[in-house]
Amino acid sequence: MKKVILLGATSNISTYLIPRLLEQSDVALTLFARQATHRLGQYADNQRVSLIDGNWNNPADLTAAIAGQEIVYLATGHFTKANQQVVTAMKQNGVARLIVAGGLGIYDEVTGEFGRWNARMMGDYTEIKRAAKVIDDSGLNYTFLRMAWLYNNDQHDAYEVIPQGEPFKDTQVTREAVAKLVANIVRNPDIYQRTSIGVAEPNTAWNKPAFY
Repeated sequence: MKKVILLGATSNISTYLIPRLLEQSDVALTLFARQATHRLGQYADNQRVSLIDGNWNNPADLTAAIAGQEIVYLATGHFTKANQQVVTAMKQNGVARLIVAGGLGIYDEVTGEFGRWNARMMGDYTEIKRAAKVIDDSGLNYTFLRMAWLYNNDQHDAYEVIPQGEPFKDTQVTREAVAKLVANIVRNPDIYQRTSIGVAEPNTAWNKPAFY
């Protein structure tokens, strides 16, 4: 069985990701969150799911949960301290494969009017860039997802991948599409290794997302 842990398993993207991962019969899933047993009780009877109540700001919680895992999914990559502790716990346990859900703009790659709108909406990027650099410099086999602005629509799960260094023009992407991409990486861990990729819905190169 492929052992996968979701750190932040009650996040909005995880809501869509968990069912997709359970469609993969070779995945054993650990769901880690502050109130995992309470909020994810619908999975308690699934023999391929383990629920762990824990805080990713607590190194002991992280180290214990990551032990024996093969792939780690981190539900947000915006916090420097949390990123550092995840990286440390993975190295202590000899776990290398990491997938991080992060945001766009950390390399000033968002162009045109959308880039100006995004900068106004996001404000100071200092902490977000610092947090992303922890992953970049980690030495782990990571995939950092620079996601466009997120919304929900189960009729739209198409996504495009924007390689690091290329301009980011498309404005939005569904959480369903991001979950589909993460599930694809879990199925094929050799793709998008040691890189940061943009994730967006095709044909949405507008001045701002449609829902703003």
